[in-house]
Amino acid sequence: MLTTAAIVAAACWLALLLLPWRPWSVREQLPALDNIDSTAADLSAITVLIPARDEAGHIAATVRAVASQGTQLRVIVIDDQSSDATASLAAAAGAEVHPGSDLPSGWTGKLWALHQGLERTDSELVLQLDADIRLRPGMLAALQSKLQREQLALVSIMALLPTDNIWQRLLLPAYVWFFKLLYPFRLANAPGRGFAAAAGGCILLRRQALLDIGGYRQLAGAIIDDCTLAAAIKRHGGRIWLGLSRDVVSQRASASAGDIGKLISRTAYTQLRHSPLLLLLTSIAMLLIFWVPPLALLLTGAMGKIAGLTAMAGMWICYRPLLRFYRLHSAHALALPLIAAFYLSQTWVSAWLHWRGRGAEWKQRHYHSAKY
Repeated sequence: MLTTAAIVAAACWLALLLLPWRPWSVREQLPALDNIDSTAADLSAITVLIPARDEAGHIAATVRAVASQGTQLRVIVIDDQSSDATASLAAAAGAEVHPGSDLPSGWTGKLWALHQGLERTDSELVLQLDADIRLRPGMLAALQSKLQREQLALVSIMALLPTDNIWQRLLLPAYVWFFKLLYPFRLANAPGRGFAAAAGGCILLRRQALLDIGGYRQLAGAIIDDCTLAAAIKRHGGRIWLGLSRDVVSQRASASAGDIGKLISRTAYTQLRHSPLLLLLTSIAMLLIFWVPPLALLLTGAMGKIAGLTAMAGMWICYRPLLRFYRLHSAHALALPLIAAFYLSQTWVSAWLHWRGRGAEWKQRHYHSAKY
């Protein structure tokens, strides 16, 4: 039975490698423009909206980095009732700071803050930027050029996550990799398809496209708000693009396995649409493709060992491009069974929290919305 399971696992990895949309690939990249004079770059068409709640550790660097991208750029920080010095640090860094009002029922804090910020804008373009995201010089110009040149409604970038310690190196690139497997960038970027995805940390979009879908009010309680936004824009005929960049950098530490576990468990069960059946099927699938191959290498005969080795090789080939993007040694791929077990455990934690009525948690708020 284990040999048969190993053969199935090997077939799954080979099929993943041969998919025409190559979800494991890192071809979709957008580097910063290196020939931009920030003192002359006119960014008056863009308003930056930064929702921030207790972000004193990051907000000043985020504001300074985006404000230095060019001239006539308006940067608005919506202070979502922070208990720390977020507002004063943002103002000192050069942002307009607006205090957010009380969170209404049915909204997530981020979307409510963005909604309040949007009401203060009249620019053609809006950059939706998380408070911990630092843009390297020339990145905003690259985003604007991409959007205008290809007549897109939305461009989003999956930020480069930190790899400073062992937990980050083991677990955070995998966060991006699993996201890419769930949301293949090539399918999301293809015109005329219902499939859509975005990365919420850095999104440049046309303000009119946002208004056409009813603004943030139509997203309101969405937990996975970035993909919900992308899907709504695509349904209304807008084209989108999602990619990677080493020039959009996350400053959030996520220094421990516990921190990274919370990052996963916050949305994992929502990703499965709160379905026990999908949770069970996902668990079976992950055990099959990640744990059967190494077990087959140890416990089966020649045929099982060949199948297990083939599956392990497919796993390594699929993960290697992202490891190279993160400039990590390809040996990290050997840890994928353990990494997958960690992600699966946090998915079950996410389901347990939902069943206990706690819902998704972020910044001392719990969200119980069933909205995807």
